[in-house]
Amino acid sequence: MESLAYKTKQIIKHYEFNFKKNFGQNFLVDERVLDKIISAADIGENDLVIEVGPGIGTLTQAMAKKAGKVISVEIDKTLVPILEELLSDHNNVEIINEDILKVDLNDIISAHPGMTVKMVANLPYNITTPIIMNILEKHIPMESLTVMIQKEVAYRMNASPSTKDYGSLSLVTQYYCKPYLVANVPQNCFMPRPNVDSAVIKLTVLDKPEVEVKDEQFMFLFIKAAFAQRRKTLVNCIYNSGITSLDKEGIASVLKELGYYERVRGESLSLNDYAALSDKMLVFRA
Repeated sequence: MESLAYKTKQIIKHYEFNFKKNFGQNFLVDERVLDKIISAADIGENDLVIEVGPGIGTLTQAMAKKAGKVISVEIDKTLVPILEELLSDHNNVEIINEDILKVDLNDIISAHPGMTVKMVANLPYNITTPIIMNILEKHIPMESLTVMIQKEVAYRMNASPSTKDYGSLSLVTQYYCKPYLVANVPQNCFMPRPNVDSAVIKLTVLDKPEVEVKDEQFMFLFIKAAFAQRRKTLVNCIYNSGITSLDKEGIASVLKELGYYERVRGESLSLNDYAALSDKMLVFRA
């Protein structure tokens, strides 16, 4: 039986396709990883699956066998005719030749009422965070995102307080989602090999955040400020950020009032802590 790597090489040769670094093109050629993505995504016949960067359609074909509809967004116009030919047997696949950051996902979703929406993709690593944050912050109605991303970013999304990977991305992701690391993926699983290791992560979008906060955007500003100078105390970080009218003594007083050590660092605080602190500091917003 021909391997996925061999099939990929043959397709690339047949169509005389040239990889484009600016689009972050690295095609998955490992069947085991492909199976793990499909299994984790839990795709069913009532699902509308949105894929970003389908490449030559390897993952697309596997999803089309299970999903009600697959919409693949591909920025590289040279790949579109290749995809249309290779996916011609699947009448539930639609290719959109567009930049995912310019696509109105709400328009796509509203055109398929009653379907459960999931994103499943091998995301371009240079725009991973903008893609995911755009979906979460705009509350685009998706049940889950099962995506291949840079390993470092996946670990940051899944990190716990007081660990080296924990930071603002951890908190914002976990405010909206329940993350689950599906698999680590080494460089040799791709063609061509990327310069970094990868990981598959599943982000199950919460019906509502697990913490209540008075002003979501201010909490995110507060979190960003807390990690802007990671080795400094929270008091110094918040003061230096300019997001509050309080001086250092005033910030320390608020921390003490809520039961926090005045020399605490942002990396040791949980999402619940940040919700409580930002709610208290909101009245002192600059």
